[in-house]
Amino acid sequence: MSSTKDIDALIELMAKLPGLGPRSARRAVLHLIRKRSLLLTPLADVMQTVAATARECLNCGNVGTLDVCDICTSEKRANGELCVVEDVADLWAMERSGVFKGRYHVLGGTLSALDAIGPSELRIPRLIDRVTSEHITEVILALNATIDGQTTAHYIADQLDGQVTLTSLAQGVPIGGELDYLDDGTITAAMRARKAI
Repeated sequence: MSSTKDIDALIELMAKLPGLGPRSARRAVLHLIRKRSLLLTPLADVMQTVAATARECLNCGNVGTLDVCDICTSEKRANGELCVVEDVADLWAMERSGVFKGRYHVLGGTLSALDAIGPSELRIPRLIDRVTSEHITEVILALNATIDGQTTAHYIADQLDGQVTLTSLAQGVPIGGELDYLDDGTITAAMRARKAI
């Protein structure tokens, strides 16, 4: 039996995390072991708690520890605005910006004929129900500017046509972006979404 079997297993699991390969995972595990009382033990405790309590919000699809998340239960956020995102990471990015004060709806992905992902595999039927039951006045489609993201946005727009105001995020040159480093699609979107100065 290897004396490092458990450590090797931890490294192997860590290497499966996004952004970590085998080398990065080894460095992270060594750091955790060296800082056992400061990092490893508290991390293990929190991970055990999260593993036991984390769940998807039954209303919007956010991740938290309650059946319905804080955003969905907040009366301050019941302003009629619903921001539709592909996944929880997108919701968290929007929340970090602090710019949106309404509620969210996480689709759980995008429509994809190649992957056999249709509307029923996503939370699109739930979205349509929420528009009426929560008296939504505006649906903001904050989907990624990919082919699948745009296909999904068009499908949702067709389903909600005439029921609610539909908007999407502006697309184009990011703040601090240099034209020389942008792809053709971004430059094209920026030209089409130009505004008066």
